[in-house]
Amino acid sequence: MIALSSQHRYFVFQGAADMRNGFDGLCGLVRDHLGCNPLSGDVFVFFNRPRTHVKILWWDQDGFAIYSKRLERGAFERPAGDDKNSMQISAQTLTLILQGIVLSSVKKRKRFNLAA
Repeated sequence: MIALSSQHRYFVFQGAADMRNGFDGLCGLVRDHLGCNPLSGDVFVFFNRPRTHVKILWWDQDGFAIYSKRLERGAFERPAGDDKNSMQISAQTLTLILQGIVLSSVKKRKRFNLAA
């Protein structure tokens, strides 16, 4: 398992990605469809059409890293978003998705947020 922290921004690609894509193919999706710079240090999450595979791409100071996971049963939940290309999520939400927790069943208690 990778370490997810609030130090990064996390973007979910809303389309279906070809899981045969490697570093260059995923970087192309980031540039062409998300309009982001893959060297930004942001973390990019891709699912295949049936959502049984996930790939996570990020720039780790001196090179790209890919985390890949294939489910033997079930599917990952893709969070619904307004943008047709991508949406930003938190590290906590990505952790819930990877653990198979239904996002609509999660209830968050009120917390102080400096940005709000």
